Amino acid sequence: MRSTGSGMGCPDWPKCFGQWVPPSDISELPDDYKTKFAVAGKEIADFDPFKTWTEYYNRLVGVLIGLFILLTVVFSFPYLKTQNKKIFWLSFLSFVLVGFQGWIGSIVVSTDLAVYMITIHMLIALVIVALLIYTITASQDFIIPQAKVDSMLKPLAWLMLIVMFIQIILGTQVRESIDEVAKRIDNRDLWLEEMNWVFYVHRSWSLLNIALAIFIHFRFKPLFERQSILYKASLAVILMMCAQTFTGAVLANLSFPGNAQSIHLTLGSLTAGLQIFIFILVFSKTKILEPIK
Repeated sequence: MRSTGSGMGCPDWPKCFGQWVPPSDISELPDDYKTKFAVAGKEIADFDPFKTWTEYYNRLVGVLIGLFILLTVVFSFPYLKTQNKKIFWLSFLSFVLVGFQGWIGSIVVSTDLAVYMITIHMLIALVIVALLIYTITASQDFIIPQAKVDSMLKPLAWLMLIVMFIQIILGTQVRESIDEVAKRIDNRDLWLEEMNWVFYVHRSWSLLNIALAIFIHFRFKPLFERQSILYKASLAVILMMCAQTFTGAVLANLSFPGNAQSIHLTLGSLTAGLQIFIFILVFSKTKILEPIK
């Protein structure tokens, strides 16, 4: 959506140009469509079928996600009869948040892509991801054997989560800065010169994030078997972070290409999801197994 500039491909919500199935050609729109579908008191841009359908597909994917989460709620009803009732309530909360996310999406459109609303939209999406990861993990009956007690395991897991959260917030601020600069300057080659201190802190903080992930991985490597899901997830986080850092370097040095923006954000979301997953495993699935006497 962002890399193609399709955020206002549909200037209204939930319909698109007043239609449930969006137009594919300008001939399907009235002559005064620019003023008829004006947003925030401003005429919309020229009709672009590619951007319109990109936005429309984004909405369809959102509906599909909502349906899948609704099915998750339905299939979690049996948990209400068990001690693990939180599975149902977390599924239900995820469904409610998806509906709320759809409403936030409508506000994003009605405010003509206000940068702070885009940030809220993204953060809510990550909250939904975190809830779903926790719900799925909590519903699985498995234990990760831990070789011995290490008092630093949980504090460092908390530190990892806090560092990740700060990195996400810094990333949203960088994106907001880029969006503001893009409105003033069309030439992407000049964008880096307009970046404020947040961009450089975000870049440096990513190195701290990687260093901490590597430290945690090797610090607690002896505690878990190499085949354990925790060990594999920890290794995957390091690889994801390195890939994301590489795309960040591409963005900074190659004038913020749109495709790299999408890849950078996708890798960031996957990395955050994995770190949340690791945090949940550490606090709910690891256990010291007593030797059989």
